Amino acid sequence: MPPKLKLTAITLDCPDPQALAAFYREATGHALAPGSNADFAGLVREDGLVIGFQRVDDYQAPRWPDQAAPQQFHLDFAADDLDEAEALLLKWGAAKPEYQPGGDRWRVFTDPAGHPFCLTRG
Repeated sequence: MPPKLKLTAITLDCPDPQALAAFYREATGHALAPGSNADFAGLVREDGLVIGFQRVDDYQAPRWPDQAAPQQFHLDFAADDLDEAEALLLKWGAAKPEYQPGGDRWRVFTDPAGHPFCLTRG
């Protein structure tokens, strides 16, 4: 039987790990990981999952929905009140692209480093 793998971390490339960690800390409330610094910052969820942010020189952001610089992956978050969550995300530095394929089911945003992420009803 193959081993069962436990996901322990998701790491995003970015130009400024501390700034991106600050954005996602506001959005999720997760604690800043000990040892976070200018080259790598992490947020720790209650169950131990880390969302990491690593500095990449000459970082090139995805351009949603343009596939010339594809998103490669995205994160999904749930919220009970999409309008309230949207207002807060925009206040904290997210952007809402014009192209919104989800209709009433989900909304697409980009974080301050340009990574697309989705917001769905919780």
